[in-house]
Amino acid sequence: MPTSNQLSPGMTINIDKKIYRVESCVKVSVTKGTPFIKTKLRNLITEELIEKNFKLGQKIQEVALVEHDLEYLYIEGKDYMFLDVGTLEHVLVSSDVLASKINYLKEGIRVSAFFYGNSVFSIDLPQYLELMVIKTKSAEDKLTVSNSTKQAILETGAKIEVPLFVEVGDIIKVDTAEDEFVQRI
Repeated sequence: MPTSNQLSPGMTINIDKKIYRVESCVKVSVTKGTPFIKTKLRNLITEELIEKNFKLGQKIQEVALVEHDLEYLYIEGKDYMFLDVGTLEHVLVSSDVLASKINYLKEGIRVSAFFYGNSVFSIDLPQYLELMVIKTKSAEDKLTVSNSTKQAILETGAKIEVPLFVEVGDIIKVDTAEDEFVQRI
């Protein structure tokens, strides 16, 4: 079992039955008292970032997540059906695991899924997707010198701010991590 001295960014650890990815860690030496390891951890389900301190040599439970490529197929009740591209098996993913990533799912989109045991623990979308604009809100009522965007609704249901020149039917490139318009295709 590894110790806190072996923590490094990118590691996945289990604390109180919650899975975290180590975002950063640094050894802190103090003039009075004992040194410790200060970390920033990201909860892989809620995406919440927390800070946690560990004593030097404290045992930690490292978790091995297995990555699979999945292709989105359809909604099944409150859950989402994917196809494991490697094994051709159907995988049902809870809407709780997907959270706000649901806004970018459309048939055929491939995602990286991280399995802990037999269940999907986390999903990563492609950083950029090309999606069609199906509706835009008028920017005329709130048009100011500093405001040069309007809200657009994409084919997946996502709502993002786009430049005024984007119209219904346009295909746009979207940064899924930042929920931002990148360019018109």
